[in-house]
Amino acid sequence: MTDPAPDTDHDTGAASDGSPEQRALHEALAQLLAPVARLAVARGLPYAAAQELLKRAFVEAASAAHPGLAPHRKVSRIATTTGINRREVTRLTAPEAGRAPRGAGRPAARSLASELYVHWRTHADWRDALGRPRVLPRLGPAPSFEALAQAITRDVHARSLLDELCRLGLARLDEASDTVSLQGDAFVPSGDRVRMLGFLGANVGDHLRAAVDNVLAIDRPPHLEQALFAEGLPPQSMDALRPLLREQWARLREALVPALEAQIAGADASALAEAPRARVRLGLYAYHEVPGAAHAAGNPQSAPAPVPPRRAAPRRRPPAARRKKDTQDST
Repeated sequence: MTDPAPDTDHDTGAASDGSPEQRALHEALAQLLAPVARLAVARGLPYAAAQELLKRAFVEAASAAHPGLAPHRKVSRIATTTGINRREVTRLTAPEAGRAPRGAGRPAARSLASELYVHWRTHADWRDALGRPRVLPRLGPAPSFEALAQAITRDVHARSLLDELCRLGLARLDEASDTVSLQGDAFVPSGDRVRMLGFLGANVGDHLRAAVDNVLAIDRPPHLEQALFAEGLPPQSMDALRPLLREQWARLREALVPALEAQIAGADASALAEAPRARVRLGLYAYHEVPGAAHAAGNPQSAPAPVPPRRAAPRRRPPAARRKKDTQDST
């Protein structure tokens, strides 16, 4: 068997000669990769480093697609499947090559700070009569911050968790009264780029895995993945919609967190010891765009990737006819 051609930088074309499904695949990947490239450029990650990550992801996916192959056959099969030459496949599959990228659904490390934050915000024991998170004494029996921290974990000291929440701008310690108050209405650690990038990988990664699973599913798609789409809106629309979205997310969060914790608390320990533990990520997102406007986050000079127009010369229509809304439902 001859090796596939060595890796070179070349244009694979826009799949104009392929099937409609192949053309749709190219278009979908172009939309997925455009924001990835924008993030890499904005944060100084060179193409070579991104290419290495992509190669590793391809090799890992091809290896998982051919389980049970003898090691001496696996390199050739991965090379044939991916188009990456055998020398590169051998390098990437060698034990000293290091861990593959976190792309196959491996869960991120447990975030005790986020668990404490969500527990404080959603559980009745830690909220006042108006449903707001209580201002807690730092020490003492429940309700106190010390008791709350111990309800989450006894492996980390309560003061360490408090310092971390304060560092992230999510809690404030009033030293005069020795009380702790919660800040903000969501676990969004301002100024912590490392943690924000972790959220990006975990949240978008699981969302993308759900969407890909649904596309590849033979029967009914296994994951809930829906979106509401509207166009023809005035630029200031999000100012009116954003409070509604936050309100709906707060309701969803307050219903789901106790239900999830009840499932964990009621799990049979012996059954969990015999079977792998399942995990779930539930979320809500919103994206809005004003065509031609620059992105404000991260790189104010960069504009969004252009979207191919649906027609070369849009016809003028009355405002009522331009308004459109639709739902996209992959379940």
